[in-house]
Amino acid sequence: MTEMMKAVRLHEFGGPEVLRYEEAPRPVVGTGEVLVRVHAASLNPPDLYLRDGYRALPPEWRPSLDFPLILGTDISGVVAAIGANVPDFSIGDEVFSMVRFPHDLMIGSNAYAEYVKVPVSDLAIKPAGIDHIRAAGAPMSLLTAWQFLVEPGHDAPNPFQDFDHAPIALEGKTVLVNGAGGGVGHLAVQVAKWKGAHVIAVASGKHETVVRDLGADAFIDYTRQAAETIAQDVDLVIDAVGGSGMQRFLSVIRKNGALYLVNPIGFSGHEEATRRGITVSTAQVRSNGAQLSEAGRLLDDGTIRVVIDSEYPLSDASAAHQRASGGGIQGKIVLVAR
Repeated sequence: MTEMMKAVRLHEFGGPEVLRYEEAPRPVVGTGEVLVRVHAASLNPPDLYLRDGYRALPPEWRPSLDFPLILGTDISGVVAAIGANVPDFSIGDEVFSMVRFPHDLMIGSNAYAEYVKVPVSDLAIKPAGIDHIRAAGAPMSLLTAWQFLVEPGHDAPNPFQDFDHAPIALEGKTVLVNGAGGGVGHLAVQVAKWKGAHVIAVASGKHETVVRDLGADAFIDYTRQAAETIAQDVDLVIDAVGGSGMQRFLSVIRKNGALYLVNPIGFSGHEEATRRGITVSTAQVRSNGAQLSEAGRLLDDGTIRVVIDSEYPLSDASAAHQRASGGGIQGKIVLVAR
């Protein structure tokens, strides 16, 4: 008999209201996999895009999927079962992970559930110094900041450009983080600071106290002043917002500096960047248990902190998605399964 669990499933594309909390088959681990009993899972932008059917993409790029789907990639929980060829984990271990991303980008990685199976290469021991809620909030956002600013951690082809992303050395450099109050942004501020940079944070004024507490040296409230009219001679801008107008930051970057785009779709400033001698680069974040383990040491000792915007029970995932769609998020939104 198939064992069952509770999960949040998608039977059609649409708004937050299409998410259903219901019975679903419990996954069975295979070789090189671990079954995790989920204590918490966090929301990320790809969850919203998939729920909506990737309507922002050109029609020919949209996936043709078989329903039902289970959304989500980021989890923290406890190992409940282990498949063959898994030497480094034991039942009862507390772990966290970004699950099978971007491999399951278009179909969901099944994190909004009581149980999820995780490839051992995606898994890391949860830092003892933080709880499951903060651990669940870390993986995608922290790995994005890490792979942009510290080490890509893989040699997979870059889907966005014909050259590999190569982080610049940050010691003594000036780094501007646009979207510093959000999931990726508040972690990018801390990673850049840890690497020795002088950090300018750009966000709405309500985030200033938190972002300065996380280590930002300067703060620009974009609702009062345009960042590109204030900042100057910046070595690196990392834009964690996306959308139109990303090229406006080229004017604040010094020659031989760089602009990193977390979401490059819509950027139209490549010719200007070449003229100014600025490198524009982006990357696709990828699951990496070894990097999570390395970054986890900084979570463990408090060097890097995960800010939680809000918590919702797994059964109320639709409300969590409604909150995510409302904007103005400070840090991460987390679903609590236990």
